[in-house]
Amino acid sequence: MAQSYDVLVAGSYSLDLIFTGLPHLPRLGEELLVSGFAMIPGESYNSAVAMHRLGLRVGWAGDFGDDDFSRFALKEARREGLDDSLFVHHQRPLRRISVAASLPEDRAFLTYYDPEPRLPAILKAMAAASAGMIYLPGLYYGPFLDAGLRLARLKRMKVLMDGNMGEPVSLEDPTVRKAVSSADLFLPNAREARCLTGLDDLAEALHVLGELCPLVVVKDGPHGASAIQGGQVYHASGLGLQPVDTTGAGDCFNAGFIKAWLEERPVQECLRWGNIVGGLSTLGMGATGRVVRLEDVQRYL
Repeated sequence: MAQSYDVLVAGSYSLDLIFTGLPHLPRLGEELLVSGFAMIPGESYNSAVAMHRLGLRVGWAGDFGDDDFSRFALKEARREGLDDSLFVHHQRPLRRISVAASLPEDRAFLTYYDPEPRLPAILKAMAAASAGMIYLPGLYYGPFLDAGLRLARLKRMKVLMDGNMGEPVSLEDPTVRKAVSSADLFLPNAREARCLTGLDDLAEALHVLGELCPLVVVKDGPHGASAIQGGQVYHASGLGLQPVDTTGAGDCFNAGFIKAWLEERPVQECLRWGNIVGGLSTLGMGATGRVVRLEDVQRYL
């Protein structure tokens, strides 16, 4: 019998090495002594764990290798209690590493990826499992998205897509435009929204994206988040917290928004859920270093 989930999460892990307490970002030829360090899984792990902690049934379709980095991420995922039945294990290294120099207001990354599997785990999972929606942790486009969309529509899954992009892309590219239009919910951050539309004015960028996708949410860090649905614009302010590390805060925002959206709460309330989960995540190292559960959200609400 096929496994059934609230959300299928696509994408693989990364292992994040996070340095905090920097006086400034590193300069060439300079060594910085920092006061904080954490090694914690990231990327798709972030949203999968954040949703799981909020009580959603999460099926994470992740690819893992036989290297130490993959083994560490697997150990942490199982420690969190994530369902591992959709994990795909490869008999080769699948190292996905990101080094973050994190300041309270921003951060810089160095990232390395081994070659990705020819067939990502999510396509196998979509054929074998059922779910109300599929969550794509970045701006996916091209043949894999086309194949995934056919399966999603066949199984009546909603498509949720984050705006994270490996390199700057624009809506002028027809494949990118098609990708955004294919989503039921699109969740870029402010920088990504401006990049996609070529507009500096965030309100204008929101409207342009809203013409392509039924529900668009733009995350703007301490300034909160805005959404547009059916031409109606919503905004919710941030929590006004002093962050320790903002790595993965957008992934955690997505988890909070999706949890509320699945419960058919009003868009305004979904934004508040996103701001709470994303905001509280910045009080720890990495996206999941600070545990955020339903009682934390209810306390802020």
